Amino acid sequence: MTTTSYLVIGASHRTCSGALRDRLTTEEAEVPLMLGRLRDLGFTQAVWLSTCDRVEVQAAHERPNEAALAVADLLADRAGVPEPDLADQLYTHTGADAIRHLFAVACSLDSQIVGEPHILGQLKAAHRHAATAGLTGPELEAALQAAYAAAKRVRSETPIAEGATSLVAAAVQVARDLHGDLKRCSGLLMGLGDMGALVLDGLREAGLGRLTVASPVDRRAESAARRMNSHFVPWADLDSALAGADIVVTAAGLGRYILTGPAMEAALKRRRRRPMFVVDAAIPADVDPGVTGLDEAFVYDLADLERVALQGRVGREAATRAAWAIVDEALAGFVRTRAERAAVPAVAALRAHFETERRRLLAEHGGLDAQAATRLLVNRLLHRPSEVLRSLAAEGDGAGLTERAAAERLLLRLFGLGDEETSEDERREPGREVQ
Repeated sequence: MTTTSYLVIGASHRTCSGALRDRLTTEEAEVPLMLGRLRDLGFTQAVWLSTCDRVEVQAAHERPNEAALAVADLLADRAGVPEPDLADQLYTHTGADAIRHLFAVACSLDSQIVGEPHILGQLKAAHRHAATAGLTGPELEAALQAAYAAAKRVRSETPIAEGATSLVAAAVQVARDLHGDLKRCSGLLMGLGDMGALVLDGLREAGLGRLTVASPVDRRAESAARRMNSHFVPWADLDSALAGADIVVTAAGLGRYILTGPAMEAALKRRRRRPMFVVDAAIPADVDPGVTGLDEAFVYDLADLERVALQGRVGREAATRAAWAIVDEALAGFVRTRAERAAVPAVAALRAHFETERRRLLAEHGGLDAQAATRLLVNRLLHRPSEVLRSLAAEGDGAGLTERAAAERLLLRLFGLGDEETSEDERREPGREVQ
């Protein structure tokens, strides 16, 4: 009998460059196409999750190792690179490790900024796409629902979300201190990382007057600008857009500086030295350290905003530890429940076998008294297990002896033989029903 195992394979900010993630990133309109390609590869339960931090496939599959290789080829094709060039930048999790990863993603423990609120909504949107495509099933559905429940607990039982919220509040505070009424200000988002979008959401809620979006991949910036009801500027025209921005938020994380000292110096000259507030919301940093030394350029990275928010690192680490404890508790419960459900068919089959033998014996020897009938039934039920154990013993090699020892231990455990912890009630009730 084949069993279904869980699988996660993808690339994230922890494993690959921002440039590669840009090539892998899938716009919402493209997700049905990628799900169709997964279906063509034989997947019946799969989610395609694409955010600024990650692109990954979450799936339930009978052959997870083969499935992982197929997804790796698909991701390489998506990125336009040979699969060996991508392999070192992918992560693969199976079984309980895949479930733990899924829970961590849903709880925002695997995000660049722990506690950011966007990822749960993005996961649910990816889930909806999979359901529409007919690529959900009982195993994947159970895992996703358990992930949502864990995320709800983390949000309600720990202050983990306060860290991201306080960073945004700090950015708004500094922007107001520098510029006053934000309605008169123009903002520029360079790159599409989740934390950058979160900071811009806070600034817009505080009244930011105009927003322009740019990204190294223009099609992504155009799509994001439509979603955010803002303006789009091609990456090639960034210099002019920079000069018109009072507030700049960078969120590309490409591993190289996208806002350099000379570019900022030129922008400040065009602005006649009017101040600019710059938030570097990327990991690794987007802003050249040389920008910090320029007059009228006020540069804050995430650590600076954390200090403004008076949000101690110790407090955030404590919240993160508490969140991970919830994830591990939820994982243990999920694994236990799945194992119990998986055991039900075996128990039912064993019960049916015992009942068949009982009826067969009564049909063949209906005149036996209870003592003789039960003795004969016990012998019949033990015949095959005894033969298997003898066969394992006869093999004589190390593997056979090991398998026999394991089988004997399992039998002792199943029937409570030699188990001092077996309760008196259990000894008195050998016919108790298995729930």
